[in-house]
Amino acid sequence: MATLAQLNAMIDRWDEQDDARRIRSRPRTIGEYFAAEQPLLAPLPGEPFDAGRPFTLRVDRYSQISVRTNCYSVPVRFIGRTVRAILHASELIVYDGRDEVARHERLIAKGGTRLALDHYLEALVRKPGALPGATAPDQARSAGRFAPVHDAWWVAARKAHGERDGTRALIEVQLLSRHLPHEHLVVGLAAALRAGALTADAVALEARKAAEADTTDRSSRNRLRLTARRGRL
Repeated sequence: MATLAQLNAMIDRWDEQDDARRIRSRPRTIGEYFAAEQPLLAPLPGEPFDAGRPFTLRVDRYSQISVRTNCYSVPVRFIGRTVRAILHASELIVYDGRDEVARHERLIAKGGTRLALDHYLEALVRKPGALPGATAPDQARSAGRFAPVHDAWWVAARKAHGERDGTRALIEVQLLSRHLPHEHLVVGLAAALRAGALTADAVALEARKAAEADTTDRSSRNRLRLTARRGRL
């Protein structure tokens, strides 16, 4: 598996498949035996038990914290501040007080680094020249958060506005992802690229059009399902 999330998903599928298995010559499946046993089990505690390991850490000048030999990014506004981190089996969650400020898939190997491009956007707006050589965009590409259309739009924006302003425009587009779903932003980028509209405002407009169209389509599908259900009644 490439990630812990993929491994956990596979184990979940194995669990579901195992419900249909019979142990030797027993008359019922594992799932059927558990269905009979489940009502007899004691209820779960009212408060969830947090099995994570807590850390109190200082954010370094690179906007990262070090947890058990691995480094994870947090938003740049926390540089020099102390944050609380909870390390779970599959993920790391970082808090400022009670507010969650970062969440990463846990790194298993030693000496690794997990960076979120979103954590650096405010700094990159001021220094857009740092983006091309940064590690965060490469990790965003690997995670599917920086699609090929991002690169294509970025190339066109730099050609139209120059390296600095074109890169700043891309960073402004990335900031839109805090308010717009990723899939709508990708559609907006593609539409803006086709139209030669190489500004963040144009991408935002096209992304909101995609969101409105998606909402309309879902409403139409819901109405059709409701009509079909009434027809069967």
